[in-house]
Amino acid sequence: MNGGRTMTSRRTTALFAAAAVVRLTLFTVVPGLPDLLTGRVEISTPVTSFKRLQEGLFLYNHNVSPYDGGVYHQAPLLLPLFSLLPPSSLPVFTYLLYIAVDLLSAHALARIAESGEAGASAKFESPRREKRWSGLVVAAVYLFNPFTIATCIGRSTSVFSTCAILYAISKAIAGAPCGAMVSLSFAAYLSMYPLLLLPPLILLAYDRQRSPVPSSVLAFAAKNVLFSAFCLLILLGMSFALTGGSWDFLPSTYGVQLTLSDLTPNVGLWWYFFIEMFDSFRAFFVAVFWLHLSSYVGGLSIRIRRQPLVVLTLLTGIFAIFKPYPSIGDTSLFLGLVPLFRHVFPLMRYPFVVAATIMYATFLGPAFYHLWIYAGSGNANFFYAITLVWSLGQSLLVSDLTFAVLRDEWEVERPEMVGKEIRQI
Repeated sequence: MNGGRTMTSRRTTALFAAAAVVRLTLFTVVPGLPDLLTGRVEISTPVTSFKRLQEGLFLYNHNVSPYDGGVYHQAPLLLPLFSLLPPSSLPVFTYLLYIAVDLLSAHALARIAESGEAGASAKFESPRREKRWSGLVVAAVYLFNPFTIATCIGRSTSVFSTCAILYAISKAIAGAPCGAMVSLSFAAYLSMYPLLLLPPLILLAYDRQRSPVPSSVLAFAAKNVLFSAFCLLILLGMSFALTGGSWDFLPSTYGVQLTLSDLTPNVGLWWYFFIEMFDSFRAFFVAVFWLHLSSYVGGLSIRIRRQPLVVLTLLTGIFAIFKPYPSIGDTSLFLGLVPLFRHVFPLMRYPFVVAATIMYATFLGPAFYHLWIYAGSGNANFFYAITLVWSLGQSLLVSDLTFAVLRDEWEVERPEMVGKEIRQI
């Protein structure tokens, strides 16, 4: 037993070392690559851009409010963190920070995989649960995903919220709801949208709690909601003190996501729609878009109550499609969680179509953006059309995974239907 653990530990160390070496090599051997990727709209958004973080950091270090210029839209607590790093003449420390965050995310993902929660939750056991990949394989898929590597090299601050989300899920599975709420509160503080993950995360933590006499779901939920609200208030209070007793960071950080005041192009669906929108209808459709994004939370949490990890995975995919400022970093989080459900892969219907669509959009997206911005032989429709294809590929994956999970549950309830074709009438 000890020999097996030692071998696994060595393999894990080798995997993490290889992932770190790949990233550090790309940072140093190709010195122009980080700045190139930082400027890509597929990687950096107005709320995650490293360049905008640098501008905010410059103002912060010169005792000027980073929110005065209307460029910096990120959390205030990121500023003292990056101000502790050596100056830009020594960027290797920034590189090491991003590499470390990626490795921490992979570590949390490996722990989630090793728990077996994906195939055997507290309220449901899949008959296919033995068909699963080890935590090492799941971590390797995440670490060597080109989207994950590009996000790390581009130094998008979305890596911090990704890490916090994965640790929140890991802590919930480990039976530590307080740790899960702290991690999710930090993710919500950075990006706001992870707050929508609170209902399924509470259900997951409730199913895995270690107390011998578990409390009711409502009491447990109320306690954790209050605790997460308390954590958020502490973070906001620290931000208030950091910005010199000003609440200006609230509209600049969260208001820009709620109102979409910055229409910088990205891989999402919002920006082009609101460029064409008449101002008189803008507030209505912003509310409709946010209502659409949040409407999935309740339905999925109720319908797939027995598998809260599935709900969390599907929501990360939905957020990667429908949030105001998505990037490939959000997609890498979703694709990192999908391998946890290896046992339902045979039930999926369109894996080739999904893979082909995502690869098609991945290669043509930069080309269409170049035609629009640099070559001048296209217009915004070129790039928006390929982002629609990108969203289509992710939507197919979300719907196909949902079908496979529901089919798996259905076959447990109806054993006589195993292997039989079903058709919607």
